[in-house]
Amino acid sequence: MLFPTFTFVVFFLIVWPLNWVLMRNRHRWRLFMMVASYAFYAAWDWRFALLLAGSTVINQGFALAMFRTSDQKRRTALLVATVVVNLGILAYFKYWNFFVDSGQAVVSNLGFEIPSLVVDTVLPVGISFFTFMALSYVIDIYRGDYQPTTLAKFAVFLSFFPHLVAGPIVRPAELVPQFDPPPDPRYVDTTRAFALIAGGLFKKVVIATALARFVDPVFGAPDQYSSLVVLVAVYAYAIQIYADFSGYTDMAIGIALLLGFRLPQNFDRPYASSSLREFWRRWHMTLSRWLRDYLYIPLGGNRKGRLRTYINIMLTMLLGGLWHGASWTFVVWGALNGLGLVVDHWWVSRREARGGREPAASGPRRWGMIFVTFNFVCLAWVFFREETISGAFNLLEHLFTAWDKPSPQITVGVLLAIAALLVTQLSPPRIGEQLRGVFSRVSPIAQGACLGVALMLINLLGPYGVAPFIYFQF
Repeated sequence: MLFPTFTFVVFFLIVWPLNWVLMRNRHRWRLFMMVASYAFYAAWDWRFALLLAGSTVINQGFALAMFRTSDQKRRTALLVATVVVNLGILAYFKYWNFFVDSGQAVVSNLGFEIPSLVVDTVLPVGISFFTFMALSYVIDIYRGDYQPTTLAKFAVFLSFFPHLVAGPIVRPAELVPQFDPPPDPRYVDTTRAFALIAGGLFKKVVIATALARFVDPVFGAPDQYSSLVVLVAVYAYAIQIYADFSGYTDMAIGIALLLGFRLPQNFDRPYASSSLREFWRRWHMTLSRWLRDYLYIPLGGNRKGRLRTYINIMLTMLLGGLWHGASWTFVVWGALNGLGLVVDHWWVSRREARGGREPAASGPRRWGMIFVTFNFVCLAWVFFREETISGAFNLLEHLFTAWDKPSPQITVGVLLAIAALLVTQLSPPRIGEQLRGVFSRVSPIAQGACLGVALMLINLLGPYGVAPFIYFQF
């Protein structure tokens, strides 16, 4: 069930009022929200709902067993078992065929033949997201940072439909405490909610969907296009994936707000970053924090010397790349980002050793660093987008070998879409805050009229049909 569809509108118009009617009776509300969230998830495939329910029961059982014992060895064994079970389920659905194919290729190159072990599985939507959320719950309990909640609350936390299939990746301490006491509908920030939903719809339906129709053919057969078209397609994909993913999370945060709950921010103008470290503090922020707190820091972080720090960065980004998909292209994408972060850390440490300062918040030097960072990120996105490494190198080759071909595929609409998103990224954030402030002070009737006009424009400007969200496959 996609957000920008008539089916979801009907679903939400039923869930929204019932959410507030049942809010005072917390037991009934939890049961209702769980049923609604499972219905939302089962709309793709009812078997996925069984997997989600199994994950909920298993992780709650491990969490309670871990909390109730004071034996540290037993607690550690339970944690290891929990991680193995969660990653085992994730590996079976997402990585089994990838590892089997890779292993068989190696064996075949050595001159041996083994029977195929490939299994026919369907990747459950959003499995990486709710698996990471379940792991954060159990690991936080192991560390003593959080106490187990009830099975009903944990089930709602894990299945809450706004964030279920593509994030944000929410920590238990960020959402579960909001279940009690019930939120007051008088203090719901509807202005921000409607602005987020309308903005997310525009980014997804108008920008991302339109750019996908330009990007997909070029990445599919770059040799048929000029170098200029390929170059524009690389930039267009960077804008497409941002508009697609941030558009979804904006809608998710806005929908949760209308239900009375606050989800963490997931994007903060990432293409305005002047370094790769800054980019990863602004892009998919909940994943970056998860990788930092549950992988990078446990590996040792930056506490064991410079070389170990660089190794930890590379391992974190390699595994972060593999989290995105079962393909060597995602591994290369993670490796490129890891290498870029290592260089970034080395450069900063070198500058600090010489007593240098960070670049000013504005000025030619910072703009130059933003330009370099953005282009490096776009280069890495090529491997993220292509299905094979050879396909990625083939596309990069055509950036240099076909400048004499015509470029009729580049339209004003494509260039405007790219420019519009970059302008919003590079503009001072206070402009958007001021606009929301003005919008919040007008009457509810005027707000409704503005929202209606915005929805009409989105429907008018958006192409017919909405493509699935890119991050649903992760």
